[in-house]
Amino acid sequence: MKNYIIAVDQSTSATKAMLFDEQCRILGRNDIGHEQYYPQKGFVEHDAEEIYRNTVEAIRQLTGCIPQGDCCVALAITNQRETVVVWDKRTGKPVCRAVVWQDNRGTELCRYLAEHGHTRMVQEKSGLIIDPNFSASGVRWILDHVEGAREAADEGHLLMGTVDTWLIWKLTGGKVFATDTTNASRTMLFNIHTMEWDDDLLQLFGIPRTMMAGVLPSDAVYGETTVEGIFEKPIQIAGVIGDSQGALAGQMCFGEGSGKITYGTGSSVMVNIGESPKAAPEGLVTSVAFSVLGKHFYGYEGNIYSTGATLKWLCDQIKLIGHPREIEAEIASLADNGEVYIVPALAGLGAPWWKPDAKAGIVGMTFSTSRAHLLRAALESIAYQVKDLFDVMMQATGNQLRDICVDGGPTKNRFLMQFQADLLNSRIVCTEVEDASALGAVLMNGFARRIWTSSGEVTELRKVVQAFDPSPTEDTDKAYKGWLRAVNTVVRY
Repeated sequence: MKNYIIAVDQSTSATKAMLFDEQCRILGRNDIGHEQYYPQKGFVEHDAEEIYRNTVEAIRQLTGCIPQGDCCVALAITNQRETVVVWDKRTGKPVCRAVVWQDNRGTELCRYLAEHGHTRMVQEKSGLIIDPNFSASGVRWILDHVEGAREAADEGHLLMGTVDTWLIWKLTGGKVFATDTTNASRTMLFNIHTMEWDDDLLQLFGIPRTMMAGVLPSDAVYGETTVEGIFEKPIQIAGVIGDSQGALAGQMCFGEGSGKITYGTGSSVMVNIGESPKAAPEGLVTSVAFSVLGKHFYGYEGNIYSTGATLKWLCDQIKLIGHPREIEAEIASLADNGEVYIVPALAGLGAPWWKPDAKAGIVGMTFSTSRAHLLRAALESIAYQVKDLFDVMMQATGNQLRDICVDGGPTKNRFLMQFQADLLNSRIVCTEVEDASALGAVLMNGFARRIWTSSGEVTELRKVVQAFDPSPTEDTDKAYKGWLRAVNTVVRY
C-alpha cells in the first residue's frame, strides 16, 4: 500500500495544501490567501474561521491529485507560530479575530513586566525574551479587552491555541485539543526544561490553565478527521510542527550545529544546538527545534518581522511594483545601492534589535535616487537583517557554517541569494523543495506512522538544486556598515 501525505502549511498570508508521496515528491498543490486586518495602529489580525474554511477548501481541491487504487492518506500540519486564537468551546466560535505574531498590542504589558523585573524568570523558563511577538501578551489583551472574555475564561469556557491547535480542534470536531512542543515553546507560557505549561508564567500573564491544550511531540498521531466529509473514512492527523522548525527539519538539519534560513513574510535563522536547552545569547531566543523519535532537540533562533512582507508592502500598499518577482530585472542596471537603505520596521524590529516601537525609515535618499534604488534597498534589507542575526548566532555557537540551507519564495531571486552569500561569507544552498516547512511536517508525519524510523533514512532524500558561493569585496563590507548606520538612525528616532 502506498502512502500519501497531505501537508497543510498555514502561513501568515495563505493556506497551502500540498500532496507528497513517500519519496517526498510534491504531486499537487493549492494556495488560498486570506484577509489581513489592520484595525488600528500596531494591530494585525486574521479571521480564524476564514483560515479553517480555506484549509478545508485547499484540501478539497487537492483530492483530485491523489492517485486511484490501494493507498493510505494522512494529514500533517505546519503553521505560522505565535499567532493566537481564543474561542468558546461551547459554541466553537472565536471570541475575536486571531492576534497575529506581527501584532504589537501587547507592547505596553511587555514593557511593564520587563521594567518590574520579570525578564530573567521568563527567559530562564521559556527560553524567550518578553516581547509582544509571542502569544502570551495577545491572549492577555483579549481577556482584558473583549467583553465577557475574562469571566468566560475564569469559568473554564474558553480555549486558546496557536493556529495548529485551532485547526486540529476544528478538524476533529472538538474531540482533540492539542499542540506540539515547537508551537508551545513560542507562546511564552511553556517551560522548555520541564516540557510543560508553566504555572508561574500562566500566573504572570493572568491566563487560566483550563485554556491550555495538551502538548505532544512533533511526530505524534493527533487524531482523525474526515475534513468535513471530504474523505469517506477518517484519515489520521499526524505530524505537527511550527513553520520555522518545520523548515529546519525539512532542510534535514537533524545534527547539532546545522542551520537554515527561512525567507517568508518574516524570516527565521535557526541553528540546531542539540538536546540541551542552552541559554541564548543576547538578541536570540532558545526554542524547541523538534521533538522526534523520542528525543527533544533545541535551537537558537532569531526572527525578523518584515522581509517578504516588505516586498508585499511595496506592491500592495505603495504600488511601486506589480509583483516581487519583477524586482530582480528592475534593479539589474544599477551599479550599486546608491547608499540608499530601507529599514523595514513596519511592525517594529525583531531580533537581534528587539525594538517593537521602532518605525520604518528610508535613509540616504537624494535627487538621484530612483525607483530601482528603492527596490534594491528593500531587497537588500532582507539580507542585512539576516546577517544581523547570523553574526550573533555564529559568535554564540563558535561556528562558521560553510553551507547554509535556505528556503522560501525569495530564494528564487538570484541577486538576493548571491548578496546573502557575500554578506555572510558562506555558501548558500537552495534545495529542491521550496516549501521546507511543509516537508518538515511530512517528515514528522512519516516518523509518527513509522514510514521512516531514523533521520538517516530521510536525509538521503534532500537534493541540492543550486548553490551560491561567496565572493565578498570591500564594497560588501561598506554596504553593511551603511546598513548599521541606517538602523541606528531609525532606533534613535
